[in-house]
Amino acid sequence: MTESPPEAGLFAFAEEFRARPRHRYWLHALLLVATLLSTTVVGAGLARSFAAGRPFDFQGDLEGYVRMWHEPSYLLPGLPFSLTLLTILLAHEFGHFLTARYYLVDASLPYFIPAPTLIGTLGAFIRIRSPILSKRVLFDIGIAGPLAGFVALVSPLVAGVALSKVVPGIGRSGDLVFGTPLILRLLEWARFPGVPLQDIYLHPVARAAWVGLLATALNLLPIGQLDGGHILYAFLGERTKYLSRLFIFILVLMGTFFTYSWLVWAALLFFFGMRHPAIMDPNPLGPFRTRLAVVALAIFILSFTAAPVHAVP
Repeated sequence: MTESPPEAGLFAFAEEFRARPRHRYWLHALLLVATLLSTTVVGAGLARSFAAGRPFDFQGDLEGYVRMWHEPSYLLPGLPFSLTLLTILLAHEFGHFLTARYYLVDASLPYFIPAPTLIGTLGAFIRIRSPILSKRVLFDIGIAGPLAGFVALVSPLVAGVALSKVVPGIGRSGDLVFGTPLILRLLEWARFPGVPLQDIYLHPVARAAWVGLLATALNLLPIGQLDGGHILYAFLGERTKYLSRLFIFILVLMGTFFTYSWLVWAALLFFFGMRHPAIMDPNPLGPFRTRLAVVALAIFILSFTAAPVHAVP
């Protein structure tokens, strides 16, 4: 066996460093600022609707994208919503990023996606740019995001529900009905005992936490490239691909009976999110990670709603 001189190791490290993709900080910052702007526009509309006791009119509040250039102060009431939402999304993505860095897995900083949607964004993601060869590393990176995001949303959810109010019939007054995850329903029951669900008007901070719950539940779906798919693959390996198809079929059923948006998710995941890189690692995950998986399942149950958004009948 020959031993390489120390200089050879230094040269190899330098070559690897030069070949590694650099963080494009300007792009990450630009997308973050753009997403802050788009979510603040939505938040301003939510805040004004909440103050007036009227249902949120997404189509009408699209004028905020024009109004903000002539009246920048228009955006100020929207900051509680946007800052809360971005904090939750950042916590989720940095849970993945920091865990990847801990295991020396090359990962990008979060990319935010601004969009003129009901929540002002299409979420955020990081790119894993090096292979993951260990089931334990895959599990830890996959579960870190949902755990961090859920921890980050609990406080604003509690505070937002405390700031919410009762407006009779508000839940059926607008064009859309928002689903109520189990943890939100428990908090509403504690804050407004005996008040019908459709009479509770959520404060914008609670609505931002609601978006965080939706993102957590979607990411924990046990399908392909989602966080839940990574967690399941760490336990079951290649058998996960058969279960992913089963869960896609369940999404199709939910899209048929609850809300059509599940059909969109089923199509996107079927065509773009099913494939999972193979990991040949016989080592068991151990009891601690098994308990963490049970915690993730509990978070999924608390965060999930069968019909997140649907039209008023």
